[in-house]
Amino acid sequence: MTDRAVHSNTKAILQAWARLSSDTQDKFRDPKVSDFPNLLGSLFVLKQVDLDIWPFTNAGTDLGARLGRELVEQNFLTLWRGRDMDLVSAQLDAIRFSGMPGLIHCEAETLAGQHIKVEIALAPILGSGDTPDRILGLYQPLDAPEKLNGRPVWRHGISALFPPERQRTENVVPLFAMNE
Repeated sequence: MTDRAVHSNTKAILQAWARLSSDTQDKFRDPKVSDFPNLLGSLFVLKQVDLDIWPFTNAGTDLGARLGRELVEQNFLTLWRGRDMDLVSAQLDAIRFSGMPGLIHCEAETLAGQHIKVEIALAPILGSGDTPDRILGLYQPLDAPEKLNGRPVWRHGISALFPPERQRTENVVPLFAMNE
C-alpha cells in the first residue's frame, strides 16, 4: 500500500502500522515523531457504531482547524456527499473486513471554492475481536494549505480510491490419481 501513497507522512504511518501489526521483532524501531512534523495533528480515530455511522473518537488539532469544527462524535461520512459517501463507506468496510489499510485521494473544497488535494490513509486498529471496529486515519494535504486562504474545508470529492490489498494465499488443489 505504501507504493500508492504520495506523501512521506502517509508512507511513514502505513509502514508503522505494518510493523506494529506484524509478528517481527523490529516493532519498536519506528522513526521518531520529530522526523515527520505536523503528523500528530492530522491523525484521527474512527469507531463504527452502526451501519454507515463512523464518528471520530479522536481528531488532531490540525485536522479540526482545517475542517473548521470540533470533529469528535461527528460522522466521518458527512465529510462526503452523494455517491462519494457510498464509496467511502464501502472503503471503510473493506478495510474493516480485510484487516488491511486503504487510501483515499480526494479534493478538499472551501465554501469560497478554493481547492487542495488531500491524501487520507486509513488502517484498522487490530484488537482482540475478529473484525476491528476502529480505524486509524491520517488526513494529509498534498498541496499547501495556504491555498485555502484560511477558510475551512466543507466538502470532499474523491479522485481515487485504493482499497486494501488482498491477502495472497496460495490455493492448493489436491491432485489425486488412480491407476486401475
